[in-house]
Amino acid sequence: MKPPVRSSPTLPLARLLNHAADAVQAVRAGTSLNEALAACPTEARPGTQALAFAALRRLGTAQAIRSRLAPKAPPPAVDALLLSALALLLPADAAAYPDHTLVDQAVLAMRRRAPQSAAFANAVLRRFLREREALVDAVDADPVARHNHPLWWIDRLRVDWGDAGGSILEADNLRPPMTLRVNARRVDAAAYVERLRLQGMAAEAIGGQAVRLERPCGVAELPGFADGDASVQDFAAQLAAPLLTARLAPGARILDACAAPGGKTAHLLELGDFDVLALDRDAGRLRRVDDTLGRLRLHARTLAADAAEPARWWDGRPFDAVLLDAPCSASGIVRRHPDIRWLRRAADIEALALTQARLLDALWPLLVPGGRLLYCTCSVFKAEGIAQIDAFLQRQPAATLAAAPPSPGHLLPLADNRTKVPVPGFSTAADGFFLGLIEKASSPHPHALPGTG
Repeated sequence: MKPPVRSSPTLPLARLLNHAADAVQAVRAGTSLNEALAACPTEARPGTQALAFAALRRLGTAQAIRSRLAPKAPPPAVDALLLSALALLLPADAAAYPDHTLVDQAVLAMRRRAPQSAAFANAVLRRFLREREALVDAVDADPVARHNHPLWWIDRLRVDWGDAGGSILEADNLRPPMTLRVNARRVDAAAYVERLRLQGMAAEAIGGQAVRLERPCGVAELPGFADGDASVQDFAAQLAAPLLTARLAPGARILDACAAPGGKTAHLLELGDFDVLALDRDAGRLRRVDDTLGRLRLHARTLAADAAEPARWWDGRPFDAVLLDAPCSASGIVRRHPDIRWLRRAADIEALALTQARLLDALWPLLVPGGRLLYCTCSVFKAEGIAQIDAFLQRQPAATLAAAPPSPGHLLPLADNRTKVPVPGFSTAADGFFLGLIEKASSPHPHALPGTG
């Protein structure tokens, strides 16, 4: 079901449509939606984001229909507004706005955006309303229009996952749930669910430290958020820290190699008194790690450096564990970031796989014998997951997949991950993710627990 999109009651829809069209135009030109929204006036940002998300989730269908209604593409600024309006007029279980309201406001927005194109936009949109059912049926044979993903993305999912690829594409166009990670040092999931209930917020504990809200909300509404009682983090990402720390004793040295924005760094420290170095090559993003740790009252050393070049920053002391949350396509989180599918190119996957392999090879020597490296990506593509790990294991004879705890491997954004997730009764759709825990041939070392090698 597509939930209704609602704008701020104080801002005219025409204004929000123009801002949303600016964002869609920017994404089509190669700019991320986050950057585009940052340029939007603060008071208009929530409503603009809602409209832009809806438009980008149905952009493939809108483009195919606009091509039939107006085969010659209009200028980018005009096209972006037209596509946004068409996407919002597409059939849905819950309409965003009444058809006549949306058309009238879109034409008003076009008068401000490109006055000479207002009559053209009015004609196109009203014709679409007259012929909507036939036009939607006509473009359904086009896979890009049907699935609202680029063709190369659709083809790759089919090669990787067969029939399940279609289910992944459908899931990508749904709104994601809002999942919290409660701070294990301060509260447990069941107790936090009760605190939410007392504030009139329905939620459920779904395993470990995870709490899923029935309805998303602003973080300022969450009890104890400012004091560090909870953080926003999808359930799949919450599997990383417990997997890596399962056999670590207090004081173990952990490297979080690509740490920003700091969610997994914080989770490591919520689980134990570890000596954590949080590394990121982007000093600006690294400040977000410091901010996250400050809110949670946790401490780690942070360092702006390239994890692939340890000769420039490593002090020579090996780590007991390494977390490599590697740069990736982010193909597993497109329901949260619908612009990603339109920004990525097929060649990006091969380039990212090379970067991931370089990071694995650079960080492996930093690990003590018997230590463990957790490789993870928020990707559903096998080239960034199991294929990457298989190739690494072939290059490194001292590396094996850890047997206990077992690696979940690929998690798809579907509700059938329960056999891979070590949480009793778990059955829910998390983000698309890959987790592979690799162990180095063992020998005793200071921070191994007795009997673990």
